[in-house]
Amino acid sequence: MVVNSLAPYAALGERWTRRLRDEPPASHRTAFQRDRDRIIHSTAFRRLKHKTQVFVAPEGDHFRTRLTHSLEVAQIARAIARTLGLDEDLTEGLALAHDLGHTPFGHAGEEALDRAMGSFGGFDHNAQALRILTILEQRYPQFDGLNVSFATLDGLVKHNGPIRSDANLPFGMARLIEETGINPLHHATGEAQVAALADDIAYCTHDLDDGLRAGLFGLEALKDVALVGQTLGTVRADYPDLDSKRQVHETVRRLVGLLVEDVLFETRGRLRVRKPESAEDIAAASEPVVAFTAGMRTQLKELKAFLFDSMYRHHRVTRMTGKAKAVMTALFEAYMAEPGLLPPESIPKGEGVTARVIADFIAGMTDRFALAEHKRLFDPMSLA
Repeated sequence: MVVNSLAPYAALGERWTRRLRDEPPASHRTAFQRDRDRIIHSTAFRRLKHKTQVFVAPEGDHFRTRLTHSLEVAQIARAIARTLGLDEDLTEGLALAHDLGHTPFGHAGEEALDRAMGSFGGFDHNAQALRILTILEQRYPQFDGLNVSFATLDGLVKHNGPIRSDANLPFGMARLIEETGINPLHHATGEAQVAALADDIAYCTHDLDDGLRAGLFGLEALKDVALVGQTLGTVRADYPDLDSKRQVHETVRRLVGLLVEDVLFETRGRLRVRKPESAEDIAAASEPVVAFTAGMRTQLKELKAFLFDSMYRHHRVTRMTGKAKAVMTALFEAYMAEPGLLPPESIPKGEGVTARVIADFIAGMTDRFALAEHKRLFDPMSLA
C-alpha cells in the first residue's frame, strides 16, 4: 500500500525547517524541496560522478560511482519514506547528500587523508559533508554553504545513529552541534533513519552486483551465503534457462525488494508499539524506529563478511587501493611542503594555507583529477 499524505511522526514544523541563516520561504517549494534542489545543484554533488565507490575510475565504465550510488540510495529511500508517510523530499535530500564529503578513491582515499591529517584534527567524510553544506560551497551572495534546514543537518550529523556523550567528535562537528542546538544523544528523524538503511541496502546489493560483473567471484560462491543463496535458488527455479547475466540482475533486484519489505515490516511493528505522535517522539525513542528484523540483520552481517573477504580484500581491489593511498599521501605532503602549488582560488579569502585547507582541496578532487594532479607534480615528463 502506498501512502500519499504525511504521517504525524514526519518531520513537520518550524523546529525542523529552520535554517542557520533566516531566509524568506520559497513561493513554490517546501523547505525540504529547497534543500534537495540546492544539494543537486552543488559543485560537490556533480563531482560525485567521478568519485570511486569501490573500483578506481580507470577500471571500467559500468561500475558504481559515488553519484550512481547516491541516486540508487535516493530511489530506495524515497520508496520507503512514501510508504511510511514520511517526508519524501527530506529523505531524498539526505540520501543525495550522505556521500558529499567522500574523498577520491573511496574509503582508501579517506584512510590516507585521515592518517595524513592525524596531527591536525583528522578527516571524516561525514564531518566533511557538513563542512560542504555549511562552509565550503560558495554559491550564494548572502551566506557560505547551502544553508540547508535543521532536519538535513541533524540527519547528516547522526547518519550512523546518536553520538555517545564520550565520543571523540570529528573536526568541526562539535562546533556545528553547538551552533545548531542539535541533541547528539537523540536519534535522527524517521526520514534520516530511512536514508541510512537505504544506504545499507544499496551498497550491499550493488557492491555484490559490481563484484559479480568484475569477476571477483561467481554466482556459485554465493550459494552458501544464506540471503543470496536462497534468492538465487528461487530465481533459478522460476527461470531454469536464464543466462548468468540476467540471473545476476534478477537476484540483485529481488534482494533489494526483500530488504525493503523487511524494513517496512519491522518498522510498522515498531510504530504500532510506540505510537509516535511527532518526529520528536521518534528522535527521543530508546532505539531506532526504522530498522531491519533481527533475522535480516544476521543475514546482512554474513553478506557483508563475504563482501569484505571476497571483494574489498581481493588482490585486484587492494592493488588499486594501495596505489590510491600512495597518491593521496604524496599530494598532501607536496602541498604541505610547498603551499604555492595550490591554486589561489582554493585558499579562503583572508586565510593562509593550513593543513585543513589542503585537506578540503584534496577531498574535493575526483579520481581522475587526483591522478592528473599527481602526474603533473611528480612525472618529470609532464610540463603542464
